[in-house]
Amino acid sequence: LLQAYGGGSVQAGDSLRLSCVGIGRTLTMYTKAWFRQFPGKEREFVAAIHGHGRTTHYADSVEGRFTISRDNAENTVWLQMNSLEPEDTAVYYCAASREFALSVSSHEYEYWGKGTLVTVSS
Repeated sequence: LLQAYGGGSVQAGDSLRLSCVGIGRTLTMYTKAWFRQFPGKEREFVAAIHGHGRTTHYADSVEGRFTISRDNAENTVWLQMNSLEPEDTAVYYCAASREFALSVSSHEYEYWGKGTLVTVSS
C-alpha cells in the first residue's frame, strides 16, 4: 500500500529526500508520517502531516532540519532531510493513519511501507 524511496549513503551535512507513494488502495487523505528505526531499537517518530497538508509535527531531534510535505493528487508524501548527521542513520518508514491526530506513536498507524536505509557518514 505504501512504498518508500530515496534512501542512500551520504556525508554529514548533505541532504536527501525520501518519497512515499501510495499504491493500490487509496490512503490519499490519511494522516501520513515518517518513523525511523535504529538497530536494536523501537521505531521512533520523525514527522507527521495531516491529510489536508496544512498541519505538521516534528520530533525535536529533526525540527528545523527535516520537512514533511505531501501532494494528494500524486498520492505522495516526502521527507526532505537537510543537514544530515551520523545520528540520523537509520531505516526510515512511512506510515498512514485514518486518525486525524498527529500521533507520535507507531501503534496509531495502520499501514506501513517497507523501510529505506539512510546512512550518514562523518
